[in-house]
Amino acid sequence: MPHEVDALVVGAGFSGLYSMHKLRGLGLSTVILEKGDGVGGTWYWNRYPGARCDVESPYYSYSFDEDLQQDWEWTERYPAQPELLKYINHVADRFDLRKDIFFETTVVSAVFDESTERWTVTSIGPDGGSVISAKYCIMATGCLSSARMPDIPGINSFTGRLLHTGMWPHEEVDFTGQRVGVIGTGSSGIQAIPMIAKQAKNLQVFQRTANFSVPAFNGPIDQEWFAKIKANYPELRERSRHTAMGIPYQRRNQAAVDISEDERRAVFEEHWPKGGFRISSCFNDLMRNKESNDSLSDFVRAKIEQTVTDPKTAELLKPYGYPITGKRICVDTDYYATFNRENVQLIDVKSDPIVEITPTGVRTESNFYELDALVVATGFDAMTGAMLRMDIRGRDGASLREHWDAGARTYLGVAIAGFPNLFTIAGPGSPSVLSNMLTSIEQHVEWITDHLAYLQAKGYETSEATTASEAGWVEHVRELADQTLFPTANSWYLGANVPGKPRVFMPYVGGVGTYRAHCEGVAAREYEGFALK
Repeated sequence: MPHEVDALVVGAGFSGLYSMHKLRGLGLSTVILEKGDGVGGTWYWNRYPGARCDVESPYYSYSFDEDLQQDWEWTERYPAQPELLKYINHVADRFDLRKDIFFETTVVSAVFDESTERWTVTSIGPDGGSVISAKYCIMATGCLSSARMPDIPGINSFTGRLLHTGMWPHEEVDFTGQRVGVIGTGSSGIQAIPMIAKQAKNLQVFQRTANFSVPAFNGPIDQEWFAKIKANYPELRERSRHTAMGIPYQRRNQAAVDISEDERRAVFEEHWPKGGFRISSCFNDLMRNKESNDSLSDFVRAKIEQTVTDPKTAELLKPYGYPITGKRICVDTDYYATFNRENVQLIDVKSDPIVEITPTGVRTESNFYELDALVVATGFDAMTGAMLRMDIRGRDGASLREHWDAGARTYLGVAIAGFPNLFTIAGPGSPSVLSNMLTSIEQHVEWITDHLAYLQAKGYETSEATTASEAGWVEHVRELADQTLFPTANSWYLGANVPGKPRVFMPYVGGVGTYRAHCEGVAAREYEGFALK
């Protein structure tokens, strides 16, 4: 491992690999430090049964290299974790990125040295501790990479197999003939439950909050459809960059409240078979008008009722109390139908809370469930968790943890006041988790590397967001969110899933295209809002 580099990247997922490729193109010596023993990021860690992307495969891929997107063949409409991992490994090898990645290396701290204007990054790897000096530090740590175990008494006493969906073993896990419990019905739980149910002798699903989920209608990729996409990739990619979600869907330019309830229902029925996120693009006011949102919520709840045969179970599975898409809508295969199986039981822990986990199972206030295996699908300390696990210190020894004590603060989601030459990819204050992550990742990496090229050309040594620009951006993000229904849901967008985490709405809701325009405007005005020295 070198002692000094121009740029150091933390994380070898999609954003880290593309950062390496682009930074090399600037002639900067670059290394990646990666905690895992392979590339992949999210798709390296999340190997649970049913793990699958919620964006269609031709769009959840890199667009920066035309030969790559023409050569690669996807097998399914929505790619599963093994295929995504195969793809990202192919990219690492195709662009010879692996030679500068140091695996099984955990970053402990990153401290800015004002005397040298460089970052001192300390890590622990297979050969012990290492220290690297870097001019630029790029945090490609991922929005959903810091897995969170629930605070349930006795969880570490369980003597059966305890698994977290975000830290799944690399070897296959066989649940055949076992009594299995799953805690959590967010995205990962919704994907894993149908798969586990096919193996388990019986499956107990512990649900606190029902989530909205829509069918993917997944299957082998339609080769004729894929061929048309390949023939029109440049146009489709450019369109994606200027849409709300970073996917080339045409959002219906009509408000749901402008037509009758019967007409709305007809539009929902038309979009339902298209699968996935298409249903949330059928009107332009679904997250701004409660009546419109309620009509879609009622429609999806009716679909749940039609699918689940037991009325009591169906009612428990219907989400209430927050707007649909207020939490990232889940995309599933046979989730609701799984509760029609005789070996699956839904336990409502809102009315019968979990008291403790014992060595042999889960105890609620009124029952005990004996288990051989327990799957924890309780998600992540989203958007900030991975960075705050490191001790990051900027000017005057200022701690990032203290800087974010009242909630994450960034300028454009890429820079932090008081932390020179430190850049975040898809961080708080950017569209990130409200978008196709690949579209947002490419935009961020390209913007950051263009910024570094500018610094080199102009002879600047450091770049950092000003306190005023950071404060202005935080306020802008808040104002936009407050114009929508998003803050009315207790979601991980707000940090609501982590006890004690400040409740601040973190993603930028203005859309990928609007956000891109903001970033391009800042660059065109010679990086307005940055102090360059």
